[in-house]
Amino acid sequence: MIFAAQSRRFWLLTFAALLTAGITFSLGHWQLRRAAQKEAVQAKIQVKNTLPTLDTWALAATNNIANELHRKASVVGVWQPAHTVYLDNRPMGGRTGFWVLTPLALQGGNRVVLVQRGWAPRDFNDRTRLPQVFTPVGPVAVEGRIAPPPAKLYAFKGVDSGPIRQNLDLNDFRTETGLPLMEAALLQTGPPGDGLLRDWVPANQGVDKHYGYAFQWFSLCALVVGLYAWFQLALPVRIHLRARRRDPIDPMP
Repeated sequence: MIFAAQSRRFWLLTFAALLTAGITFSLGHWQLRRAAQKEAVQAKIQVKNTLPTLDTWALAATNNIANELHRKASVVGVWQPAHTVYLDNRPMGGRTGFWVLTPLALQGGNRVVLVQRGWAPRDFNDRTRLPQVFTPVGPVAVEGRIAPPPAKLYAFKGVDSGPIRQNLDLNDFRTETGLPLMEAALLQTGPPGDGLLRDWVPANQGVDKHYGYAFQWFSLCALVVGLYAWFQLALPVRIHLRARRRDPIDPMP
């Protein structure tokens, strides 16, 4: 009876150990695959960064601007300040403020690109007060890189209109303004100017994070296997051998 109970316990623990080791090992490999996928995306971004800079004509003639994400651009156009939007709760340098977005009508055509111009602090004493941002009149030269529209945060009710917003949907904004906005944005780069900072975080796919998770899963797998091998295999054998040394069996006469 005791032997049967010990046998059931042994096989139950063996099954649990094998299941846990298999799951953690698979999760580690899954994290490695995710890292490889993101490394491939990062390599494509680096290739885009090495391509020739798009000028105004080339950007306006681009049919599918989404294919040019992360590529550098240097364009000339006219700001449309009446449609400037201030995205709230956006960080830069450890501070929270506004990302300032203004459409730019490209020179020599009817194409308009939404420019993420930079970051400005907000007045926490008067949350409806707009920061002082200078918007030049007439043609301006803007340098940056093609980027997706700003990422969306949790949408609070009643903040999807007016100059201060939580999020901006490009399709809805196109309908709202009546401007022929392109399907991607231009992230303005360069030194601070117009009352704005432009210390954008470089595009990072978070590859190191996946390698860290993979290490954790593989370490947990190794720990489970090691504990099982010690407590279920090595330790019982040592106890058995020690017991035999203490109580040797008398030889037959």
